[in-house]
Amino acid sequence: MSKRSRHFNEHEDLNIWQAFTDLMSNAFLILLLLLLIINVKYTISQISNNKETGTPPIFLIKDENYRFEPGSAAIPPDMLNYINNKIVPGIENTTRKYKIDTVEIIGHTDEQSIGNGIASNLDNNLEAFASDKGAVVTLKPGSNADLGLMRSLAVVKELLKIQKQKGRMSGIKFRAYSAAQLILPNGEFAPIPKGVRQPEATRRRIEIRFTRLGEVREVN
Repeated sequence: MSKRSRHFNEHEDLNIWQAFTDLMSNAFLILLLLLLIINVKYTISQISNNKETGTPPIFLIKDENYRFEPGSAAIPPDMLNYINNKIVPGIENTTRKYKIDTVEIIGHTDEQSIGNGIASNLDNNLEAFASDKGAVVTLKPGSNADLGLMRSLAVVKELLKIQKQKGRMSGIKFRAYSAAQLILPNGEFAPIPKGVRQPEATRRRIEIRFTRLGEVREVN
């Protein structure tokens, strides 16, 4: 009789422990499911409220509207007004909306050659021209690549001046680049010219693009 009782008690204890472990497993699964639901809702909310989604616009200063003198990077008065009254507010609004920290200014030219026999002085004077320490330097382009860079840099210098003197576009970094005659307005590579290189106002432009600087990494 005592053996039966002892066997029954041991079996009963085993059943209670198994029920307890089943209960804990179910509770854990319910908790995991609740956490998963909360995380999904939070992620969806983040996506819907994230202003970094989407693509920022590209601003253009078209040469047919605000024209540089041939071979020159001096900003004409009407372009200067356009930069102050339209470009600067546009940069402020776009950088704020898309959380941008860097603005790229890209100079584009047409396929017409600068001219033969012109010696570029950019290699020797580019840093002094870009400096804000009062250096007075006149750059001489020897190619469309030179001219595109000179013009983009002239716009960058004006934006930096406005940033410093008027406190606009706070914290924004600017980069100057040249695409020369290589990129068409539709983003495609320019074809090889047929015959004589032609002037084309629609290809001459300053392009303003918005980006965020990321971590610099080596790809192995």
